[in-house]
Amino acid sequence: MGRRTLLLLAALVVAALGTTGVFLYVNGINQRAEADYDLVEVLVATTPIAAGTTAQAAQDAAALDLRSFLRKSLEGLPALSDISGIADKVALAPIAAGEPILATQFGDSGETTSLPIPEGKLAVSVQLGDPARVAGFVGPSSEVAVFLTTEAAGAETTRVLLPRVSVIAAGTTTVVTPDAAAAASAEVLPKALLTLAVDQRDAQRLVYASQHGQLYFALLDKNSEVSDTEPGTTADNLFD
Repeated sequence: MGRRTLLLLAALVVAALGTTGVFLYVNGINQRAEADYDLVEVLVATTPIAAGTTAQAAQDAAALDLRSFLRKSLEGLPALSDISGIADKVALAPIAAGEPILATQFGDSGETTSLPIPEGKLAVSVQLGDPARVAGFVGPSSEVAVFLTTEAAGAETTRVLLPRVSVIAAGTTTVVTPDAAAAASAEVLPKALLTLAVDQRDAQRLVYASQHGQLYFALLDKNSEVSDTEPGTTADNLFD
């Protein structure tokens, strides 16, 4: 076998390996993309569900429906696709319309008057619209970062107020208008009460912030990284 033939065979082998490598690489990208957009069917509340309502009663009243969610968005949450395990259980607290149904939201009827406050913590509630509560994805057992937009030194600043806190309850959704004087023509905006478990210092900060600024929640997973040492974002450094 001549040298030219050997070189040709080597070139063919290298080309084949290269094609295989490209195929495997592209296939890996496709698999990762599919994993990122993997959907799962989860029960959600289509109307507000009062505390003490059994899951079976909620389903019979057409207050539950299946909707598709990204699997990654529900990571760590005990979301349900049917009521088989909670049919005779009752809602421990009001469930807002649009909330995914979690196993931890239901329990025995004698538990409905007790709020699951971690030992040593305080329960503080704030009212938020759908965008500020991640379009209704935030619910009991969620971990959230709390952002605050407020005016300081003559300029509005948005920064992290609380980097990670636990949501222990979600209240009933209400409907409000952005301006009562324009109620006849304004678009209605749903709002819900979210209750957080915090220590006294953070409770004070949260109460003050809710009365002097605009709160916004970000849903976290176990690997989310949030720093409260960032200087904050203003109109002057927005594009820095």
